[in-house]
Amino acid sequence: MKFSKDEVKQALGDGLLSFPITDFNEQGRFDAERYRRRLEWFVGHEISAVFVAGGTGEFFSLTLDEYREIVRVAVETVDGRLSVIASAGLSVEGGKAFARAAEEAGADGILLMPPYLTECPQEGLVEYARQICDSTALGVIYYNRANGILDAGSVQALADQCPNLIGLKDGKGDIQALNKIIKTVGDRLVYVGGVPTAEIFAEAYLSIGVNTYSSAVFNFVPDMAVKFYQELRKGNSEVVQQITRDFFIPFVDLRDRKAGYAVSLIKAGAEIIGRPAGSVRAPLTMPTSEERQRLETLVGIAKQQ
Repeated sequence: MKFSKDEVKQALGDGLLSFPITDFNEQGRFDAERYRRRLEWFVGHEISAVFVAGGTGEFFSLTLDEYREIVRVAVETVDGRLSVIASAGLSVEGGKAFARAAEEAGADGILLMPPYLTECPQEGLVEYARQICDSTALGVIYYNRANGILDAGSVQALADQCPNLIGLKDGKGDIQALNKIIKTVGDRLVYVGGVPTAEIFAEAYLSIGVNTYSSAVFNFVPDMAVKFYQELRKGNSEVVQQITRDFFIPFVDLRDRKAGYAVSLIKAGAEIIGRPAGSVRAPLTMPTSEERQRLETLVGIAKQQ
């Protein structure tokens, strides 16, 4: 860990957040050297933090040993230039193990994923998150999505119990619910936009005080992703609307064709620009040739922005 919890919180509060895909070789195993090159390329752009082994990085399909190596490589490569945040979750004991591995590898924070599969009562989710938070000295960002959605009262309860809870990432896109959380908990936490293709929600997020979001498309159109964020923060609605209309709406339409394409299309996009990361792991599938052609057209559009 090279950054304090307060420094990580500050980094998450302003600036574009990047979520690199995870490199696999032809045999489907983690490719450390290609991942190093990807991260070096990432940190050469104007971003404020790197989230490794996240949703876009296929955390859900990694073994603990793979995860440990991914975080180690990321920490070594980024080398203190930016905060490195790694994921944890799935179960209480599994979450503790991932958090411990991240801490030992030198990560600066934890993105706490929802529990695996089962439906959860509010008090159970708070306890799930509390136990994992209590197991680590790192700052924790709770990912509010899927079967792990906390309401405003539960977020407040978790913040009261866990001093190292520093943030909440929204993965649902319910602006009313998120606004209730922000107005209830206030600046005790930092808030991050985290729905798939978060740029499509960026204006709504900003209107309630959410200044940052995770950009998956940064993996293959980084210059446009950075420009979109910068123009959004400047209040340049004309440019924001143009990029949204020309790129993000068609991209979301393509993404919505099949479950899992929020990750699969990102890997396809990386291959299109000459930075391949291998295929996604099952149960995800790669796009068809026709869908890839449509994505290539969108990459061309992005380069013109």
